[in-house]
Amino acid sequence: MYFAPRLEKRMGRVVDAIARVMAYGGGLILLAISAMTVISIIGRAGVGYGLAPVPGDYELVAHGCALAVFSFLPYCQLKRGHVTVDVLTDRFPVRIRALLGLLGDVLITLAAFVLLRQLWLGFGEKFPYGGDALREALAMGYKPFYPETTYELQIPVWIPYGVALLGAALFALVSLYTVWRSLNWIGAGQEGAA
Repeated sequence: MYFAPRLEKRMGRVVDAIARVMAYGGGLILLAISAMTVISIIGRAGVGYGLAPVPGDYELVAHGCALAVFSFLPYCQLKRGHVTVDVLTDRFPVRIRALLGLLGDVLITLAAFVLLRQLWLGFGEKFPYGGDALREALAMGYKPFYPETTYELQIPVWIPYGVALLGAALFALVSLYTVWRSLNWIGAGQEGAA
C-alpha cells in the first residue's frame, strides 16, 4: 500500500532543500553568536584599555540561540536525528521498526503542531499591529497596549518570535511529510526503502 510514492519523492527533494538551507542559516547564526561572544569577552577583558563589551550581548545570544534551534528542527526531523532507543529497536523485525518509525513521526508531528500553536499564541501577545477583527480571525488575542522590547537594545520582541514561528511552521510541515514518507516505507516493508 503506497500513498503517491512519486509525488512523495519529488516533495522529499524540495523539503530536503528547504530544510537544509534553513539548517545552514541556523549554523551561520551560531557562528555569528560565537564570534560576537569572543569579541564581547575580549572587550570586557580590555575595559582598562579603552575596549568595551558588545552592547546587548546577552540579548543577542538568547534570541540567536532560539532562532538557531528553530532553524535546525526541520532538518533534524527529516533525517530522523531525534533521540531513539536503537539498542532495543535494532533487534525487532524490519516491519516493526518501520511501524515504530511511523509512531515516532506521528508523535513528533503532534508535538510540532502543539509547539507551532503555542508559539503563534505567544507571537500574537507580542505583535502590536492589526485590527481587532483580523487578530480575532487569526486567533492572535488582544493587541498589546505597547510594543514589548528587549531591555538593552530595544529590539521589538515580536520580531524574533516571528522568525522562530517560520522555523516552527517548517518543522510542522516537515513532520507531516515524514509521516507520509513513513507510510510509504511501511508499504515497502522497511524504513528507507527506495
